[in-house]
Amino acid sequence: MKFNRILLKLSGESLMGQQGHGIDTQRLNEYAAQIQEIHQMGVQIGIVIGGGNIFRGLSGAGKGFDRVKGDQMGMCATVINSLALSSALDAIGVKNRVLTAIRMEPIGEFYSKWKAIEAMERGEVVIMSAGTGNPYFTTDTGSSLRGIEIEADVMLKGTRVDGVYTADPEKDPTATKFSEISYDEVLQRGLKVMDVTATAMCRENGLPIYVFNMDIVGNLRRVMEGEDIGTYVHA
Repeated sequence: MKFNRILLKLSGESLMGQQGHGIDTQRLNEYAAQIQEIHQMGVQIGIVIGGGNIFRGLSGAGKGFDRVKGDQMGMCATVINSLALSSALDAIGVKNRVLTAIRMEPIGEFYSKWKAIEAMERGEVVIMSAGTGNPYFTTDTGSSLRGIEIEADVMLKGTRVDGVYTADPEKDPTATKFSEISYDEVLQRGLKVMDVTATAMCRENGLPIYVFNMDIVGNLRRVMEGEDIGTYVHA
């Protein structure tokens, strides 16, 4: 399994580490070090990061926030996380740039596919923030869209669990893990790999998904070296 260009989807929740909210600097620095490892292998890296550690639009809507404004707050949360990751990468000498789906210079440059690809080809890590720039789309859908646009070989979905299971392994001890599974089976079984829109986009555009546990240091490198530590979702 050799991927030349990847879209790495990071969970905002995972950034909380042990704190339960906000950004745990230890977890952030571990992520940056793992990204540096594969960057040094010559992999072209695009990153999309969620915002659930700061604000999640959908749960905000349940608390009385207007859904569109709630989603916009969630997009801003992803920008905060992207800046944090950018800063952590800067600190260890990894060149990177933050692109935003909503105009907000000088915080980040306005996203375009060509800008992202040119930066990756120059050896920069590209962090694509603010989701799709539209409400009603999750960052999972945002990462599917960006992965397809930048012509990534795979979307690596770094989560707290080590792959796709028959049920939620945190709730059901009898759940068993798939080493690979088709998009169709994911959709038919209603498995929570990503939301339906994101999975369908990957299926329609032939972008495979690899789900693995990013919270174990060194796992990102293991995936790139072809170790079978997660679940491969493909046609």
